[in-house]
Amino acid sequence: MRTNDPAALDQWYTLGALQDFPEGTSRTARLLGANLDVVNAGGSITVREDGRALPARRDYGHLWVTLGAPERALFAMPEWDEADRRAVYCGGVSVRASGLRLIENFLDLAHFPYVHTDILGVEEHPEVARYEVEQRRDVDELWATKCEFYQPKAAAAAQGGQISQYMYRVVTPFNVMLYKTPPTAPNRWDVIALFVQPAEPALSVAHAFMLVIDETSSDADLIAFQQMIFLQDKIVLENQRPVLLPLQPGRETPTRADLSSVLYRRWLKEKGLAYGVEEPVLAQAS
Repeated sequence: MRTNDPAALDQWYTLGALQDFPEGTSRTARLLGANLDVVNAGGSITVREDGRALPARRDYGHLWVTLGAPERALFAMPEWDEADRRAVYCGGVSVRASGLRLIENFLDLAHFPYVHTDILGVEEHPEVARYEVEQRRDVDELWATKCEFYQPKAAAAAQGGQISQYMYRVVTPFNVMLYKTPPTAPNRWDVIALFVQPAEPALSVAHAFMLVIDETSSDADLIAFQQMIFLQDKIVLENQRPVLLPLQPGRETPTRADLSSVLYRRWLKEKGLAYGVEEPVLAQAS
């Protein structure tokens, strides 16, 4: 069913990288319970729902669309304009989980040693150091800063273990970015983005995208590393219960390591978001 939740409708969502929509092709997509037709005719991409053209735009190498009327422009990503960065598109992966669960999992440092063992963490070092979170109301974003974690293989180009520095930036309920110190340029930040396409309340397509400073790894190596990490997450995400994200106090018990999750859920409640939530406050319409 197509949602009638304005907090979900009035957002920008990616349907995938532009390279996934070559000239002369047409394909279908699912977004917020709606069926969309995407056509690239002569290099012009149109997106329609029941014959009605939807607002669409091309930014950061991706196709973006909305079913509503967003009050804000698409978020800024200044790293896109830095000439020495490599843009790597990792493809879309379907996950039988709420898109909000995907974002929250992306924010979670504590699962590194247990889900990504001997890659992003080790069980001998499970501690999550204290970090800071804030809601930046001027841009309507959430940030987690001063995050760090010991990682035996922090990136495809890593030659050994290191203490990795992290920042997280949630720009919309379904779009998040991770800033991470690259092994080859410790004074800068790699950018790893997760753009979530919520097809249904409990079915999502995860689009991973990287802007990295890496002169040694091939695109195939970078994609394989990112896909390996995400497929490990996919197993966990599809087995989480409840499938939809609960926002009710006491439904799930947070720990000190869950500061990002606590702020994220509070932000979603403030927005009145119902799509992908365990007990939505707005009814779904056919």
